[in-house]
Amino acid sequence: MRVATPTIRAVNGLTARWAGTLAGEGGVLSATGVWPLLAFLADGAAGPARTELEDALGMRAAEAAEGARGLLGALGAMRGSASAIGLWAGPDLALHERWVTGLPEATLGRFTGDAQKDGQILDAWASERTGGLVPVMPVVVDAGTKLVLAAAQAVRTRWLQPFVESDMAPEYGPWAGRCLAGLRRGTSLLDRVGVARTAAGPLTVLKVLGDTGVDVHLLLGEEETPPGAVLRGGLDALAGGCPTVPGDLLPLGEPGPGLNVRNMRSSHREPTLSVTTSPFSLTADHDLLANAGLFGLTAAMDDGYGHFPGVSGFPLAIASARQTALARFDATGFEAASVTAMEAVAGGIPDLPYVTRSIDLDFDRPFGFLTVHRTSRLVLTAGWVAEPVEYVFEDDDAA
Repeated sequence: MRVATPTIRAVNGLTARWAGTLAGEGGVLSATGVWPLLAFLADGAAGPARTELEDALGMRAAEAAEGARGLLGALGAMRGSASAIGLWAGPDLALHERWVTGLPEATLGRFTGDAQKDGQILDAWASERTGGLVPVMPVVVDAGTKLVLAAAQAVRTRWLQPFVESDMAPEYGPWAGRCLAGLRRGTSLLDRVGVARTAAGPLTVLKVLGDTGVDVHLLLGEEETPPGAVLRGGLDALAGGCPTVPGDLLPLGEPGPGLNVRNMRSSHREPTLSVTTSPFSLTADHDLLANAGLFGLTAAMDDGYGHFPGVSGFPLAIASARQTALARFDATGFEAASVTAMEAVAGGIPDLPYVTRSIDLDFDRPFGFLTVHRTSRLVLTAGWVAEPVEYVFEDDDAA
């Protein structure tokens, strides 16, 4: 996947700013689903709305629109992923052809005037474009809706090395005293883990590699570090903005959150990295206008003016902007999807002859994650796992 470096920096920058607003209740977000829509809106905007959108995008409108086209094309070509743009307009709303043709391979439609039928059409599009992961469009069409611009994205990957399902019982922290579903695996590749020295303190980063070139980075900070700071630290480490010590160079002891490094006797020469983590399944609904300044939409919300003369000669303002996002991490792989829409209105005891390095890593309290395209380092989703999955005991007496 080839995406221009300035575009990746801009999208990851929005991810960092948005992730910084996450609180401790957990959730998932995709700036990659928002950024192209903001770019296309900026390309058709004027006045303060255009200026604010350019500030949120991190580049000029024309450059952002071109970057968005390249980004969507690259996402659509990525193995295991899908990406789509949809545009629906009122039956009498005239759109400028230049702006419409700038939307890459977009689904184009007209509202029928029947709000229920139009809603069903939008929901069907969202479900189809995400493989059923997001079955409902996150905006509600009514008589005042003039235009809906939407982006759908989905990514699925299988682990190169699966986990084994198990249970785990944390002894300390907010999950202590509970029997939880766990995932375990071991590897001799110590460079899969590292400790980054971030502005918010030490951060343990584990890379879980997928078979489509998409990886998930699990992030564990110190217990008192806020979720937003953990995620920003992970993004900073990804960009090379802070020093990171790989697993094979970590000192003995507890050099980072969740880590225990020691030398121990073994039946083989290879070192061992043993990981225990929690599976998760997260969904989130985001009202982007609740933080309109972050997305450059404050001026565009003023319905006393038309802000998008490049889109239509009819005066348009942003009435709603929402995202539904999902992420699932289990023993065999990971899947994530988002739909973003903006509405415009008016075992044994063997012989142990060797001494090898052994690293144990436990994600047994709240942690963050980034879904990362391996070669470009584009962050597709980010999130925070606040609540674990309870372990379900099998009933031996069940019929």
